[in-house]
Amino acid sequence: MISDSPPILYSFRRCPYAMRARLALAISGTQCELREIKLSDKPEAMLAASPKGTVPVLVLPSGRVIDQSIDIMRWALAQHDPENWLDRNDPELINTNDSAFKHHLDRYKYPERHDSDPDQHKNAALIFLHELDARIASAGQLCGPKRGLTDLALAPFVRQFSAVDHAWFDAQPLPHLKLWLERHLASDLFATIMVRHAPWTPGNPPILFPTAHSV
Repeated sequence: MISDSPPILYSFRRCPYAMRARLALAISGTQCELREIKLSDKPEAMLAASPKGTVPVLVLPSGRVIDQSIDIMRWALAQHDPENWLDRNDPELINTNDSAFKHHLDRYKYPERHDSDPDQHKNAALIFLHELDARIASAGQLCGPKRGLTDLALAPFVRQFSAVDHAWFDAQPLPHLKLWLERHLASDLFATIMVRHAPWTPGNPPILFPTAHSV
C-alpha cells in the first residue's frame, strides 16, 4: 500500500547536486520531508535506500528511490512544471557540465585531494564558462529568454566554481555569465532552497520542504 506521507529527500545544503534537486522540487511545489545530513555521519536510513552514499536521495511513498539529481529534477517537473522548465532542457550541455566541467572543478577546488595542478584545471573549466557566456549573451538564459531546467541544473556548479577564488572569477571577462549567476543566486527560489537546517536524526520532527508560498 502506498503511504500518504510525502517523499523523503536526503540532502546537503551546499552540495550542487542536492541544490539542483531542491530547486526543481521547490519550483514544482512538490512537498517532501527534507532530511539534511552530515557527510561525515550519513544516516543508516539513507544508506539503506541508496548504498552509493551520496546526496541527493529521494525516497517516494511507493518505496521507489531516485538517487540521481537530474532524475529528481525531471521527476519533480513531471509532477508540476509551472514555468515550463522541461521545454528548456539541453541534455548535452548538462552532460558536459556533469562530466568534463565537474572533473575540472573538483581538481581546481580540491587539488590536494586529486594531486592536481589547480591552475591547469581552472583554465580548462574556463573554456566551458566562456561557451556559457556566449549562449547567455545571445539568448538571455541558456535555452532561451526564460530560466529553465538547464539553467538551474548548471547554476549550482557555476556558483561553486566562482566561490573558489571570488577575486579571480570577478576579474574574468564573463559579463553575461556573471550577471546570469548573480540574478539566479539573488532570486527568491535560491533563497528558498538555501535555508539552513540542523542535521536530521531519527525521531526529529519532520521538516517539510518547500513550505507553502515559499517560492
